Amino acid sequence: MRLNRELPGAGWLALLGGGEFSFGETLLADRAWVDRAPEGTVGFLPTASGSVDYGLHLASYLAETFEREAVTVPVYRPRDARRGRNLERVAESAAIYVGGGVADELLRVLVDSPALDAVERKMRDGGMVVAVAAAAQAAGRWARSLTGGQALAGLGWLEGVVETNFDPGHDRRLRWLVEQPGVERGLGLPAGSACLFGPGGEIETVGTVFVLDAADGDLKVVADQDA
Repeated sequence: MRLNRELPGAGWLALLGGGEFSFGETLLADRAWVDRAPEGTVGFLPTASGSVDYGLHLASYLAETFEREAVTVPVYRPRDARRGRNLERVAESAAIYVGGGVADELLRVLVDSPALDAVERKMRDGGMVVAVAAAAQAAGRWARSLTGGQALAGLGWLEGVVETNFDPGHDRRLRWLVEQPGVERGLGLPAGSACLFGPGGEIETVGTVFVLDAADGDLKVVADQDA
């Protein structure tokens, strides 16, 4: 799976398949991105969920488990994605954690916004960007909408598509995404798994990660550098 030509630059993009961090389900995936993130604050984007509590729970988890401070960057509406103070918060953070929720809402707020530009600049300049569950799904060329049978233009960080909380025994949604225009590959990320993209084409996987090269092809289990 390739990233678009400009990303991740000198930094990293970590796509997490989902799972409850409060129950330890994402521990290995979280350790992988935390180990590669520069020292400093983690900025949390609650855009996909709209939840205030999500950021509080994440901050407690990161502090207790990794001794990392996290602050919420309050981007809930399109106008928040243009607010100067929020752009400053993104710039000041060593890593940006884009939380899960609803991909439709994340895309509605972030696409073509200064906040999205700031997050992408973070990657290019050597920071870490983490996208989990619906946010990871939105990272692809297309994202599956909550409205049945509709595909939304994604953030385009990947040239392919992503299905999170993936179950290889029920792969119909991933196969449907791979049928969308311009898609070269599909990535299936089960809960607890992750795929990390780094400088110079470096790729690392955590847990079991699946790749689908064609809508009617066979699922493949991939290892580092094979995604």
